[in-house]
Amino acid sequence: MRFEPVGIEIEVDEDQTILRAAAEQGVMLMHGCKEGQCASCKSFVLDGEDIDLDRYSTFALPEYELDEGYTLLCRAHAFEDLTIELLNYDEDMIRSGLPIQERTAEVVAITPVTHDLRHLVLKLSEPGELKFFPGQYVDISVPDTEATRSFSMANTSSRESGQLEFVIKVYPGGMFSEFLDQRLRVGDRLDLTGPFGVFTLRDNPDARLVFLGGGAGMAPILALLRSMAERGIDRPTTFYYGSRTQLDLCFEEELRELEQRLPRFRYVPALSEEEWDGESGLITDVVRRLEPSLTGADAYVCGPPPMVEAAIPLLERLGVATKHIYYDKFTTTGDAGDSEVLEAGSR
Repeated sequence: MRFEPVGIEIEVDEDQTILRAAAEQGVMLMHGCKEGQCASCKSFVLDGEDIDLDRYSTFALPEYELDEGYTLLCRAHAFEDLTIELLNYDEDMIRSGLPIQERTAEVVAITPVTHDLRHLVLKLSEPGELKFFPGQYVDISVPDTEATRSFSMANTSSRESGQLEFVIKVYPGGMFSEFLDQRLRVGDRLDLTGPFGVFTLRDNPDARLVFLGGGAGMAPILALLRSMAERGIDRPTTFYYGSRTQLDLCFEEELRELEQRLPRFRYVPALSEEEWDGESGLITDVVRRLEPSLTGADAYVCGPPPMVEAAIPLLERLGVATKHIYYDKFTTTGDAGDSEVLEAGSR
């Protein structure tokens, strides 16, 4: 498998997707959901045609694009040598990838941080480290099933603590989240695989940073902010976080402390269903009201699909270059039975 225009070659087994094979070899291609729904990994087949696709959404890859030669790397199985043109890529990131690791971890804590968000802390068994970049996620196996669900780490490293932190939304019908809320206990063990994801901080020191988050989207953004504080990255930064009521806000004390550690960082929570002395309304409306221009900024968006889908065109209108909008779209399995809908907090 050859990827252009970067000139990278990998080996791919027929039973692997192209994306999975690349990840296992430390080649970090752009991707999001890994389920054929988000189109982040959409690419063009320059040479070769013997490809089978696992089930995917035609919203991500319409039939006319498939006929023209486009494919989804997270769903594609190759049965001959191929040359693939990457349409959405960051060459430095591609070459900085970490190979996929498999780990087992013990539950250390399950703490409610709001009525429907849980702070899950896991302690890795030997080897007691999983290497990842802040903002990435892992797949956690759902015990007694063949399913996995994807969750972003909220911490920056497991090197010293041997721990991984997550912020997970409990959603009715969620395969993992209901298990988490009703059956999982301290001392239980979980299997994980990762890291995945490209929601990582790009090296662009002259650019302002704008974070937009909601719900469990707190986790990867908190990881990025913690990493900035640890590394002394002092860029002008604003974190807009949308909640319904004050009871839905979390990690408030730490975020206010980060404002002290990062002199040019500002945390702006907004409530959509409660009047208070802070910002009110949908978080995208708050950004529209407070930001006349974001030209030259880097924007990171993470949360439920309606928020992400509203934020991207808004940020573009405010002047953020499309290639500098990085997003993780969390979706839900609520009405379970639809195999194309993912867990709350997953991609």
